[in-house]
Amino acid sequence: MSNHHVQLVRDYIENIWNEGQTDRADEYLAERLIQHNPNLPDGRGPLVEFIEGFRKQLPEARFEIRRVVGDDGLVFTHSHFRPQPGHRGMVVVDVFRIDDGRIVEHWDVREDVPETTVSGHDVY
Repeated sequence: MSNHHVQLVRDYIENIWNEGQTDRADEYLAERLIQHNPNLPDGRGPLVEFIEGFRKQLPEARFEIRRVVGDDGLVFTHSHFRPQPGHRGMVVVDVFRIDDGRIVEHWDVREDVPETTVSGHDVY
């Protein structure tokens, strides 16, 4: 079951966020999505509106998933987000709860990618 959930989330990020196929949002998102991002209200409709506006402003923006894990209805992604090619961007961890084949709940944390790190390791 977890593999199916992981693929659902991978496809959601690629098709909806990276490619802007918001007409397919109902394939991935529950209508009554519970949203824990402090800047977004609950619901599929408001998220679709946000993504459409976001993609108009940043048409080259991309999430590159670096790590993904699924467990017991939850999928965690660790991504490198860039608003445009060449930008340092930010590291994003998303947590999705899946129920009945759709994303029903979402949390995220974000941090700007620093120029350097003490350890020399990338944050993504």
